[in-house]
Amino acid sequence: MGSMRGRRDYGSILLGSARESGFKQRLRIQTLLTASIVVSNLVGAIIAIALSSVGIPEPSVFQANLWWVNFLALPLYVVAAFVVGIGWGTVVVVRDLQWAIRDRPPTARDARRARRAPWRLVSIQAILWFGAVIMFTLCYGIPDPDLIPKTIFVIGLSGVVVVAISYLLVEFSLRPVAAELISAGYGRRKRSGVRSRSIVSWLVGSAIPVTGILLVVLFGAFRDETSKVDMFVGVAVLAVTALATGLILTVLTSLSIVGPIRSVRTALRRVESGELDDVEVVVYDGTELGDLQAGFNLMVGGLREREHVRDLFGRHVGREVAEAALTSDPELGGSERVVAAVFVDVIGSTTLASERSPAEVVEILNRFFGVIVGAVEENRGLVNKFEGDAVLAIFGAPIALSDGAGAALAAARTVAVRLTREVPELRAGIGVSHGSVVAGNVGAIQRFEYTVIGDPVNESARLSELAKRDPRRPLASGRAVEAASGDERDHWRRAETVTLRGRTEGTVVYEYADPADADTSAVISGGAGEVGASSEVADGEVPFNSRRGR
Repeated sequence: MGSMRGRRDYGSILLGSARESGFKQRLRIQTLLTASIVVSNLVGAIIAIALSSVGIPEPSVFQANLWWVNFLALPLYVVAAFVVGIGWGTVVVVRDLQWAIRDRPPTARDARRARRAPWRLVSIQAILWFGAVIMFTLCYGIPDPDLIPKTIFVIGLSGVVVVAISYLLVEFSLRPVAAELISAGYGRRKRSGVRSRSIVSWLVGSAIPVTGILLVVLFGAFRDETSKVDMFVGVAVLAVTALATGLILTVLTSLSIVGPIRSVRTALRRVESGELDDVEVVVYDGTELGDLQAGFNLMVGGLREREHVRDLFGRHVGREVAEAALTSDPELGGSERVVAAVFVDVIGSTTLASERSPAEVVEILNRFFGVIVGAVEENRGLVNKFEGDAVLAIFGAPIALSDGAGAALAAARTVAVRLTREVPELRAGIGVSHGSVVAGNVGAIQRFEYTVIGDPVNESARLSELAKRDPRRPLASGRAVEAASGDERDHWRRAETVTLRGRTEGTVVYEYADPADADTSAVISGGAGEVGASSEVADGEVPFNSRRGR
């Protein structure tokens, strides 16, 4: 699928991919330009032969005294015109596209010359066909003056068709060049390009042939030698010519319009499927359709930036808070919610900082926080704050949970087990509480944050201090364990009733009853080191909620 998209970067397989090498792309463009000139002139020659021999048979160009024109001058001029046209056109292309041939960025002068390249190539064809009009009008008109109007009309009409077709084909072939100019910052052409293409298609495919039909009827009406059969044949041939040229020009014009639209449509499907990182349309059209392509790229760039901001926002404040803020108009204030709070605080962070380099401390803390975030998000909680070496997580706000207490207790157990295995350099006290809080946006209207305020937050912080005596065992309040489901309560056992710092009443405390504690106690013994850590906390390492006086 990606390969096919690459082959249609410019709206057609014939033009290849924007990721092709410069040499291969230049060879492709030169081949297409040569083919465009040959095909358009071949179409013009067929029209001229059909009109002169069948469409307008009288006066006839096959007179005996005109053999030298038909079999000598005409073939020689056609061959010379092809050689001169292709050679002259190649020189023009090479000269005007030197910057592309040498793989260097275009200058403003290069851009002007490159934009004129299609018109230069078409002008060469127009000059050669205009020369044919003058030359063959003289060659046929001097021996038989009656052939002058016929020659001018037939060769002139054929030349106009050639110019129109060659312009559309040349413009198609030079799409990669136009794309490079636009990407280099050189503006697109006038915004009426689509309308101009449509008018040219109508003019050459309909207006001129219909005018020819009117002239045939007019000449037939005033020329006694013209029979009704001759007039019918002439009208029929011109009608067929109109149908053929109209079809060719309509197809070419529609392809020039459909190509950019199709590229945008294909890219839109990729955006709808969730792809944003590698979606970009090559802007190669110089008309309003180019504006459409460029506008799509701007839109995708905006979506990409929006998703990046959304991702950063979610990382800073939590996915749920970010989604709530993006889907509604956030206001200051909050509402009362029943939540569970988990507080995790590092033991001995001052010692850690004194014994290790700052880079090592940051690396260890990042692994520590990674364990906590993973466990909290697995249980549908929100990591509400990182402050220093402490973490506050809440369960039940802003997204309501049917068993917020159970989710918080499960997260606390997971953190305790994983920290022992994955971050052996650190130990932490873990406290869990449950109850009513006010959850909402706190701060000023210019800058605020989502937070929770209430007794469960303070209680979880105090319990985390107490849990530092044995970091293998998270502590939870009786309210938290009682509010949890039966399955989760089975993991906890009543330990003691204590009066937490800053309180006057006792709190029933439960501890995590890890069945592996008996096997691992020798490995993770608190001992004197834990007592020292606890003393260190008591001397000054107070969790940030305690500092705030919650």
